Amino acid sequence: MDTNPPLSTKQAYDALPRTEANHRALTPLLFVERAAATFPDRVAVIHGDLRLTWRQHRDRCVRLASALAARGIGRGDTVAALLPNTPAMIECHNGVPMTGAVLNTINTRLDADTIAYILDHGEARAIVVDSELLPLLGRALEAASVRPLVLEVKDPVAPFDHTLGGEDYDAFLASGDPAFDWQPPADEWDAIALNYTSGTTGRPKGVVYHHRGAYLGAIGDILACGIPPAPVYLWTLPMFHCNGWCFPWAVASVAGTHVCLRAVRGPAMWDLITAHGVTHMCGAPIVLQTLVNDPNRVPGTGLVFGTAGASPPEAVLAAADEAGVTVRHIYGLTECYGPSVVNEWHPEHDALPAPERAALMARQGVRYVTLEAFDVLDANDNPVPADAKTMGEVVMRGNTVMKGYLKDSAATEKAFARGWFRTGDLGVKHPDGYVQLKDRAKDIIISGGENISSIEVEDALYKHPAVAVAAVVAAPDEKWGEVPWAFVELKPGADATEAELIAHARERLAGFKVPKRVIFQEVPKTSTGKLQKVPLRQAVREGSAG
Repeated sequence: MDTNPPLSTKQAYDALPRTEANHRALTPLLFVERAAATFPDRVAVIHGDLRLTWRQHRDRCVRLASALAARGIGRGDTVAALLPNTPAMIECHNGVPMTGAVLNTINTRLDADTIAYILDHGEARAIVVDSELLPLLGRALEAASVRPLVLEVKDPVAPFDHTLGGEDYDAFLASGDPAFDWQPPADEWDAIALNYTSGTTGRPKGVVYHHRGAYLGAIGDILACGIPPAPVYLWTLPMFHCNGWCFPWAVASVAGTHVCLRAVRGPAMWDLITAHGVTHMCGAPIVLQTLVNDPNRVPGTGLVFGTAGASPPEAVLAAADEAGVTVRHIYGLTECYGPSVVNEWHPEHDALPAPERAALMARQGVRYVTLEAFDVLDANDNPVPADAKTMGEVVMRGNTVMKGYLKDSAATEKAFARGWFRTGDLGVKHPDGYVQLKDRAKDIIISGGENISSIEVEDALYKHPAVAVAAVVAAPDEKWGEVPWAFVELKPGADATEAELIAHARERLAGFKVPKRVIFQEVPKTSTGKLQKVPLRQAVREGSAG
């Protein structure tokens, strides 16, 4: 006989148990299992002549997990990937974390020294690498301390004979078991991915994602971009960038089709769009511009294009309208799983004149439904008035914000100061609540969707014996959005030309980081000798520089 007094309704709510039956860790890895079980014969991956069904794709992911586990790779180990947008890259997004390991996708455009740093900092146990990039990896490994297992992918679409003597990727997968009993994470806070971002220093910072955030980021993408079941998604956005904004998992959640593309070119994009009925794609404004300005464009496809970063120019938006391409403007950072803010478009905006539509499209917008809060705060952490004039720092809070920076507690603490993720971006809030970026507090240049650290470029210039002072700022560029320009003071009695310094930088930096202009002049400084970049940016914008 139960002699305990009955619980009140309030107490009874709290007494209901959290059990294995009713509470499980969120993870996007179950998306591929569901797709394979529900639509086993639907095409999941297209790459050249290759077609993989969802059952086949799922089995390859699990084989990868099985083979990695057999080599002792498991929870908390880092597995790197140096790959273009190929099937192997999609497989890594599921197969690597199915072991409990953490996927580190590396920007294929980086220089060998930076890749060496990333491999060492993340302590990579293995790396999956496309054969085209093996010479680059070889140079990186010469400078690195780690000695990861090298898995070489021979892509039949672009075969290369390079080798570092590593193991063949497909043979490695064949050694795995598709019946491998992989386990979802016991804790959704477990790390799923490691992404490096330039930040404000020359050396990149390691941004750590967790399973919960990746799950919600994928769902947020589906909702923000209006993606229906069974979409056909063209991979123009690099999967090495913020894990392709979580779209490798988003497409799996709706059992869509991945269409792979190694290199972004206008004719190739339109060929794939028409051949496979592509419905969605993403990328920086330069990709959208390349797409809609291509003479082979095919109007009336009903394509939806998600673009992030600076708003596309009015002429590009007009060309998109003519081509029947719907543009979704989204915003985010590496630290928040890629996009987590969207310019929610109102149907009545379609009737406005083109300049007004472009002005509205320029706003970054409002939070994803999967982000808890998004605001613009003044120096006292109060929301700025919604007057479209008062600037403040753009901040975020929620489950799609990173765990933190790997091995950098000071930077993590600074980024999360006073309960917000501090983006370092400056913006205003319009009367309708939509946020618009106005400037960047960090000296980051975003060129073609890629981040460039101005300090890294400056450091390269300082290595020239004639350079006394170097300051690098962003200059507007019609094609790339922004490009780096350098302002340089030479040492007394020294001599150097613009072409010489550009060539010097090109030897030390990835091509997209090389300054497009070098202007010789005195760089303004504060009384303490700190470089003042605001006047330089203003001169560039006004066209008075140089």
